[in-house]
Amino acid sequence: MTDLINAGLVRLDAELGSDKHEVIRALARIVGDAGRATDVDQLIEDAFAREATSATGLPGGIAIPHCRTEGVSEPVLAFARLEPTVDFGAKDGPADIVFLICAPAGGGNTHLQLLTKLARALVKPAFTDSLRDAETPEEVAELVTDVVGAAPAAAPAPSAPVPAAPAPKEHRSLVAVTACPTGIAHTYMAAEALEAAAERAGVTISVETQGSAGSKPLAPSVIAEAAAVIFAVDVGVRDRSRFAGKPVVSSGVKRPMDEADTMIAEALRYADDPNAPRVEGTAGGGAETTGSGAGESWGGRTRRILMTGVSYMIPFVAAGGLLIALSFLFGGYEIVGPAGDIVTNNSLWNLPSTADLPHALFGSGITAYIGAVFFVLGATAFKFLVPALAGYIAYAIADRPGIAPGFVMGAIAVDLGGFGLPQSGFIGGIIGGVLAGVVALWVSRWKVASWARGLMPVLLIPLVTTLIAGWVMVAVLARPLGWVMDELTDALNSLSGGSAIILGVLLGLMMAFDMGGPLNKVAYAFATTGLAAAGTATNSPELQIMAAVMLAGMVPPIALALATVLRPKLFNIPERENGKAGWLLGASFITEGAIPFAAADPLRVIPAIMLGSAVTGGLSMAMEVAVRAPHGGIFVLFAVDNILGYFIALVAGVVVGAIAVIVLKSIGRADAEAAAERDLVTV
Repeated sequence: MTDLINAGLVRLDAELGSDKHEVIRALARIVGDAGRATDVDQLIEDAFAREATSATGLPGGIAIPHCRTEGVSEPVLAFARLEPTVDFGAKDGPADIVFLICAPAGGGNTHLQLLTKLARALVKPAFTDSLRDAETPEEVAELVTDVVGAAPAAAPAPSAPVPAAPAPKEHRSLVAVTACPTGIAHTYMAAEALEAAAERAGVTISVETQGSAGSKPLAPSVIAEAAAVIFAVDVGVRDRSRFAGKPVVSSGVKRPMDEADTMIAEALRYADDPNAPRVEGTAGGGAETTGSGAGESWGGRTRRILMTGVSYMIPFVAAGGLLIALSFLFGGYEIVGPAGDIVTNNSLWNLPSTADLPHALFGSGITAYIGAVFFVLGATAFKFLVPALAGYIAYAIADRPGIAPGFVMGAIAVDLGGFGLPQSGFIGGIIGGVLAGVVALWVSRWKVASWARGLMPVLLIPLVTTLIAGWVMVAVLARPLGWVMDELTDALNSLSGGSAIILGVLLGLMMAFDMGGPLNKVAYAFATTGLAAAGTATNSPELQIMAAVMLAGMVPPIALALATVLRPKLFNIPERENGKAGWLLGASFITEGAIPFAAADPLRVIPAIMLGSAVTGGLSMAMEVAVRAPHGGIFVLFAVDNILGYFIALVAGVVVGAIAVIVLKSIGRADAEAAAERDLVTV
C-alpha cells in the first residue's frame, strides 16, 4: 500500500487562504501535485460537500476536513500548519493544524482503520504538540506514520462481539455508541474523547464505534452491567433495542469533543435518577422498539414510524414501477393482457407472435417475450407495496416480532389472498401496520414463564398479534376503510380542470418544502401507491399524479443550478460547486440536491423553489402528463405519456424557480456585497 503521507504532502507555516474553502482547495491541489489524486476537481467537490453537512473544526486549533471520493484511488493525507490561522467552525477559535483526509469511495476496511488511528491520535495533546513543534515536513510525515502504524492483516468481522472483561466491582461502568454520517473521523474521535473523560472520572466505559470500518457490537454482558448509555450519533443507532431500559444521554457526534467530561457526569447522574430519560423498549426476551428513545415527541415518533414504512416500501415501488415501464418499452402497452400466457407458454426458444402486440419494440418476438417477463415481475413486486408499508410500520413500533403481523394486515388491506374482502389500499395498510405494531408491543410486555420467553418473539407474539389485529381489520375496519378508499378513488377519477390543477399545485408545494423530508415523502408515497391502483390504464389520474410529483421534485435542484449560472455572484463558492451537480441530480429526480442551498439561506431559497414546483405540478396536471415509472426523471421518458407537456411543465417551473431565487437573494443588497458576505460564511 502507498504511504498515507510523505514530505511532499506537508506544508509548514503556510498561508493557504483566508477561509476554509480556500485551504481545502489548496490541500487538494497539493494532493494532485503529488500525483495522489485521480481527479482533483472531484476531490474538491466531495470535500466541500462534506464540509457543508457540518463544520470539521475541533477544539484545540485542529481541523479535519475529510471525505470519501472517487478523486483518489488510495487513502491519502495532506497536512498544513497554517500561518495565519483559519476558522473551520470550532467553538474555541480558528485552526492552525489541518489534515485533509481523503478516502477512496470504494476503499476497504483496512484503509479506514488506518485513518481512524489518526483520528483518535488528534485528541491527544502530546501528538498535536509534536506537530506544532516539528521543524521539517519529513518530521511531520514520520510522526503521522508512527501514529498510524502498519496496516492490519485483515478487517475484523463486523458481527463479532467486542470481548471485554466485566467491569471492576469498585467502578461504575458505562457504554456508548458513536457514529457520524461518513464514519471516518468524528466517529472515532468522539470515542477517544469519551474514553479519556471516563478515565479522568474514574469510571469504565466501553464504546461501540459504528463507523465505515465496521462495527464491533458490545458484548451483551457489558451492556447489562452498564449503569447508563451515551449515544453520540448523527445517524440512527444500529440495534438500539440492545440498550432498552438504560438511562441515556443523547447528542450529536461532535459534542463529546467539546463536552466529554460533562456527558460522562450526566450519564452518572442519570444512572442514579429513576426519572432520567431511558432507551425505550423491553429489557427482557420480548419485542423491542427501534424508537429514538428519550426526548422524542409524539409528532416526531409518528413521523419516524411512517417514514420507516415508506422507506422500506420504496424499493418495491422502484423495482415494480421500473420493470412495468420497461415492459411497455419492450412489449408495448398491449403486453398487459397476454403477459401471463406468454411467460407460461413461450420461451427464448419458442418466441410469441407479435400479431396482437403492434407496439412491441422492433416488432420482434424476443422483445415481446422480454416485455412479458418484465411485466410479470413488476406486477408481482407491486403486490407487496402495501404489505411492505404495513409490515415495516409495525417493525418501527415493535421491532422484528411486528413484521409478520404487519405484512398480514397489509395483505388484508389489498386482499392479496383474493378472498373478496373490501380493499382499503394504503390507508388500510397504514392503519393495519400501526394496529399490528401496537398489539405486538403490548403482547411483548406480557410477563410469561421463563420457559416461554424464547418462544415469544418467534411464535407467541406473531400468532397472538395476527389473531387480534387480523380480527379487528377483517370484522371491524374492512368495510369502513373500504368505503373510504372507494370514495377517494371516485374523487380522484372525477378530477378534471381546476380541481386537478389545484391538486398538482399542492403536490408541488409538498415536494419542494422539505426536499426529501416528511411532506415530500407523503406526496411521493401518495403517488407511488396510486401506480398499483392504475392497473392497465395508460393515462389514468393516478399516472398523472405520479408525473406531477416527479416533475415537481425535479425542479428545485435544476432551478438552483440555473440560478448559479445566471447570477453566480449571489452564491458562494461551495454553492456554485453544488450547482454543477444540481443539473444531474434534478434530472434524476433527486430533490435532495437542493438541500445545501436551502440550509444556507432557507428564507429565500425554500419559498422560491416551492413556487417553481407548484407551477410545474399545476401545469403537469393541466396538460394531463402521465408517467408509469416511479423514479428516474428524464431517464424514463419511454414511460411518459405527453412528452411535450412533460418538458413544458418542467422548464416553466425551473425558470420560475430560478427567477424567484435570484429576485429574493437580490433584495436589499448588491451582488458584490452579497458575494463578499456569503463567501465568508461558515457553512
